[in-house]
Amino acid sequence: MSTEKMKTCRSHLRRSALIILMFSSFCASSQIAHEITYVVGCFSNGSTEVQLEFDSEEVFYVDFERKEVEYTGPQFVEGNLSEIFKDMHIYRNAGKNKNACTGILAYCTTEEKHPPEERDPPESIIYTAEEIEPGVENSLICFVNHFYPPFIKFSWTKNGHPVSEGVSTSRYYPNPDQTFHQFSTLTFTPSETDMYSCTVEHVALQRPQTRIWEPDFSHQSMEHDVFLGVAVSLGVLSFAAGIFLIVKARQMNSFSGS
Repeated sequence: MSTEKMKTCRSHLRRSALIILMFSSFCASSQIAHEITYVVGCFSNGSTEVQLEFDSEEVFYVDFERKEVEYTGPQFVEGNLSEIFKDMHIYRNAGKNKNACTGILAYCTTEEKHPPEERDPPESIIYTAEEIEPGVENSLICFVNHFYPPFIKFSWTKNGHPVSEGVSTSRYYPNPDQTFHQFSTLTFTPSETDMYSCTVEHVALQRPQTRIWEPDFSHQSMEHDVFLGVAVSLGVLSFAAGIFLIVKARQMNSFSGS
């Protein structure tokens, strides 16, 4: 096996995955360069990722468990994507690429004598989809990024109690550095007395990683106070202006009468 191929195996096996194909195209009609990325990743646990991106936006991914292609966007593309790709045998070609990826990964693993799998711990943040208002339904988003391998567990709590209702979790998405990111969303109605948490578990973490969110309506009270202060100030100014005009009018009448 050549040195170049050995380097390729080492590069791929540091994450126990193999990226098969990545290429760019040029749109001559608009004279704007666009990047089209086709990714095939296979992992040590037997799962495979096949995905097409257009300018970093996902167009479709292949769900091998359900044996179908899921078309996801991008939003600016007009027309039915399944119709656009219907003659390109997306699922059949993805299956071929899956088999090729698995075979090459097995070969490289043998050449490298089963190297240890590299692990990257996740980074997580929690935030709301919209600006919060008391009693108005909103969504809490737990965003986890830069983790590898791409298998992570989310759990939510409200005031220390587990929550499952209103929770939805996206699939994982690849990053350019071969790590992954993922979202979990909780639909909720904010209240001053409630506290929420999102916990993620991953093999690269020594312990579960928890992020806590508590509502803060103080800035809204401040805005109300400022608005009220301005309104009162304008009212005082109007009152003062009215008194001034009344006094001036009386002075003018007195002057005319004399």
